[in-house]
This record gives sequence, structure tokens and C-alpha cells, in this order.
Amino acid sequence: MSGKGRGLAIAAVVVGLVGLLLGLGGVAYARQAFGGSVVSSESMTPTYGPGDRVVYERVDGSEVRRGDVVVFSAPDRYGFEGLVMERVIGVGGDHVVCCTGEGAGTRVSVNGKPLQEPYVKSAEASRGFGMSSYDVRVPEGRLFMLGDHRANARDSRAFLDDRGGTLPESVIRGRVIEDYTVPAVLGTAMMLGVVLVLVGVGLGIAAVVVRRKARALVPPPPPWAVQV
Repeated sequence: MSGKGRGLAIAAVVVGLVGLLLGLGGVAYARQAFGGSVVSSESMTPTYGPGDRVVYERVDGSEVRRGDVVVFSAPDRYGFEGLVMERVIGVGGDHVVCCTGEGAGTRVSVNGKPLQEPYVKSAEASRGFGMSSYDVRVPEGRLFMLGDHRANARDSRAFLDDRGGTLPESVIRGRVIEDYTVPAVLGTAMMLGVVLVLVGVGLGIAAVVVRRKARALVPPPPPWAVQV
């Protein structure tokens, strides 16, 4: 093979392998670190409505904090294996009380401090399911969660007789994200990987073409040089 053809062949292998590793690595990391879901209820309106697509990062339940919107699976409570989306209001050790204030000024308080919740639908606080108040001390390793549409959410308030409606951190599957920088970078990396693989294929084809041309240019041996 000519020097040029050999160089193209080497470049084809290197570029193709880099693209393959970049693409497959991006896919593997994205599948391990992130997940996606479609909202199917109005319990988190106006923040998320039916049909909205959300991306969540896979985190351990111990990593979530107050105010995080999380997805979790609790088939024993809800009767299905699918994901449920709610907002974390209290973590282990918190004292959650409903409600302080009156009318539009009603607030859920955590550890004696009224929450400012601009995400809650209308002026409602945490009433619903026929409950006017609740007083929950969140056990360690558990979470108290509510929907943003408090009048239309079957959340921790509906299960107050089961450890204050709290759920173990182990049910958490992920935390919904608003910043798509990392997923965008991963998507770009995967696309770049595909492009590099295609470039590698193109270089490989070019190497074959150069090799064939080089062979065609080699003159046949003279008759007297042919041994019988």
C-alpha cells in the first residue's frame, strides 16, 4: 500500500474508534445518569401539566432537598408501577404543619417558618381531601411530598395515617431538572461520535481507492523478466 493510502487507513481506524467510543460512551452515560417521563396528571400544575415531557437525573433519595421536584415509584401506595411526580416539602427531621395564616395568606410551615411557594396553583395552601390541617414530624430517611396543585393532588396528605404520609428515600428514582446543559452536551457528544464514525468510514473508502489506483499504476514486468 502506498504511504498515502496507509496514512488514510490509519486515520480511518483512529477516527472511527474515537467516534465509536464517544457515541457509545455518551449513550451509556446518558442512560445511567438521566431518564425521561411524560406528565400524565394535573397534580403538578401549573409547574408541569399533562403531556409535558420532563427529564430527571437519577439520584439517591438522600440527595434530594426541600423544594426539589422528584419522580418516584410507590406501587404499594398508588397501585401501579409507574412514576409519580411530587415536590419535596419535608426531609428527615423536619416538622411540617398546615397551615399558618388565613385565606390567600395561608402557608405551610416547615420547622416553624412559613414557606413561600410561588409554584402553588392559585392561592391555595395545602388543603384537600377533606383535611383542614396536619402536623407531621418527618422520620429520618423519609420524605413528605406534595403536589403543586394542592386541590387536585393525591400526595402525602392522603396517607397521614401511614407514618404521616411520608415515604422512604429509597422510592426516589430521580430529580426533575430545569437546566439541560449536561443533557445537551451529551447529545452533542453522541452526534459528534456519529459524525466521526462516518468520517472514519469515508477515510477507509478513500484508502481503498488510493490503494487500487496505486496498484493500477504499477507497470507490468517486461516479458524477459518473466520466469518460466
